[in-house]
Amino acid sequence: MAKAIRIHAFGDPSVLQYEDLPALSPQAGEALVKIDAIGVNYLDIYHRNGIYPITLPVTLGQEAAGTVAAVGDGVTTVQVGDRVAWTGVFGSYAEANVVPADRLVAVPPGVTMKQAASAMLQGITAHYLATSTYPLKAGDTCLVHAGAGGVGLLLTQVAKMRGARVITTVSTEEKAALSRLAGADDVVLYTSQDFEEEVKRKTDGRGVQVVYDSVGKTTFAKSLASLAPRGMLVLYGQSSGKPGAFDPLTLAKGSWFLTRPTIVHHIAERAELEQRARDVFGWIETGKLKLRMEFEFPLKDAAEAHRALEGRATTGKVLLIP
Repeated sequence: MAKAIRIHAFGDPSVLQYEDLPALSPQAGEALVKIDAIGVNYLDIYHRNGIYPITLPVTLGQEAAGTVAAVGDGVTTVQVGDRVAWTGVFGSYAEANVVPADRLVAVPPGVTMKQAASAMLQGITAHYLATSTYPLKAGDTCLVHAGAGGVGLLLTQVAKMRGARVITTVSTEEKAALSRLAGADDVVLYTSQDFEEEVKRKTDGRGVQVVYDSVGKTTFAKSLASLAPRGMLVLYGQSSGKPGAFDPLTLAKGSWFLTRPTIVHHIAERAELEQRARDVFGWIETGKLKLRMEFEFPLKDAAEAHRALEGRATTGKVLLIP
């Protein structure tokens, strides 16, 4: 029997329940994985509070790393003892999970389980944002909101690898220092500065080629206004809530582009999942991509992890440890 964090109703962190799971057994095409580390993401909060409705009850969490303990019929891509990681599979806030084998990626020897659990969702998100959604290139300038957050720190590093200039927004001087350490060229303290004005000032009035916005409601309008002509607003999260009603004719002010990508459509094919994971793990192994993993909670304290993440009391990645 394994322990897990389950929800039976939508709501605040108090709905997270530490419960026993019945014995797990892999079916055809699946693998049973003993979990070593679990990634906590804002996506989990959206599921917990019902912003993204799901069928209840459910074991929360979609990202983890661990060791294969058993495989079902027909599984040839992994075997017992393999070190693996995944994202996009419910049931990950647990001591063990049954995962479709085609969603598992190998964790190379130079990457720890905690690193793997930290990098699957946020690392691959940074990868597709900077290489596919808007493929950054030398000479581009991008604005990254929540620059000291999990994705923000990784996206800054990937953007710098691709030769772009990076402007970030953060809430405190401490977070500004972390953002600069990740490679940010300019940091805007949004609690005391108007980021639209600062972007215009730092780009001589031209604006940026792309804004990567995970905040949503409170930043949306000014993010659009920070774009250069034919620039792109990439809305990939909504930590402050959903943006309000929007008139598409607003885009005509600069022939701007607006997109709302999700990781699901960027790893739907196994070949693409493997390629993105290989790139991210390779960057970690060679030291090109540095992870910040200072916030760990025991699995049973998942509610505290959610409170810390929602309260913006964390930087980098938040992990649960079974």
